[in-house]
Order: sequence, then C-alpha cells, then structure tokens
Amino acid sequence: MTIYAVAVSAGDLGRARAFYELLGFRFPESAPGDPHLEAEDDSGVRLMIDDASVMTELYGEPPRPGTVAGFAMRTGSPDDVDRTVARVVAAGHTVVKQPYDAPWGQRYATVADPDGYRVDVFCPLGG
Repeated sequence: MTIYAVAVSAGDLGRARAFYELLGFRFPESAPGDPHLEAEDDSGVRLMIDDASVMTELYGEPPRPGTVAGFAMRTGSPDDVDRTVARVVAAGHTVVKQPYDAPWGQRYATVADPDGYRVDVFCPLGG
C-alpha cells in the first residue's frame, strides 16, 4: 500500500493554489469555478485541494483546519528550506516554526496554508 494523495480543503482555491505554488507544486490550468485542484509531484503523490463546500458534501460537516493533520515536504538542500520559508513570508503567509537545525539531524520549519493546515518543510542536514 502506498499514499496516493494528500487532500486539504480551502475557503479560497485561488489563494490556496498560490500558497502551494510557493512550495513548488504546479497545477494544470483549471476552469473558473472548478471546485477541485490537483497537482502531482515527481514521486507520483498527488496534492488535492477541494473547495470547502465539496468537503462538506463529502464528509457531512464543514472542514475544520487542524493543527495536528498536515504533511511534510522534503527539499533538495537545507538552504532550500530557508528559501522556501522566505517565499512564504514574502507572500504574507504564516510561519509556525522558523527554520532551525533540529536535534534529529534535519533543517526543519513549519508553515501554515491559508486555511490553517500545517506543512513541514525539511531536509537532512548535509543534503
């Protein structure tokens, strides 16, 4: 069994798309009003972003941003962690934990998407 996709909801798909593009995701063009966005990374794992109304329909209740649910993205170098977080800050988004050298041997940071979902950005120290 493998992870096929990670899904988050968004109150504003355009804003969420712009945030995840800062992290390196590339989305195909979508029609105005399309309630679903999907990007695939080099490993084949998909990031799906659905309008909050779609998630309400799927799960029977409105989505609630969590501080526990999230995912991690590995960058190509420790410096890439810092550059990624700098792009997030420059675009006015929230940094939950500034980049630091974690005791478990990674350059590590946590950012929040516009709806509050946490995204860890990391790279092993030394590449």
